[in-house]
Amino acid sequence: MSTEFDYFGDPKVGKLLDLVLQLSTELHVTRQRVRVVEALLTRSGALTAGAVDEFVSTEEEQQVLDRERDALLARLMRILTEHGPAEHPLRDQWEAALSEKTG
Repeated sequence: MSTEFDYFGDPKVGKLLDLVLQLSTELHVTRQRVRVVEALLTRSGALTAGAVDEFVSTEEEQQVLDRERDALLARLMRILTEHGPAEHPLRDQWEAALSEKTG
């Protein structure tokens, strides 16, 4: 982590803050979009009020939901485990991923 952005004196605390900010952003955007979609569907009559809360997924739908949850968690954990300067913190991970694809 570049000392230019090291406000806490400990890079781990900075990474934790990055994680919290990323989670907050993801949550805010998701909640807003879900509320808009529910409102539009309810207005059009395609969805009754409260239908989302009563939803029960099929096994296939649950697998999709689980995969999306796992992908989100992987992105968040990457924030905690990445290393390198702030300008390009994932350079080592990027180069490793590229070499796996070409190797």
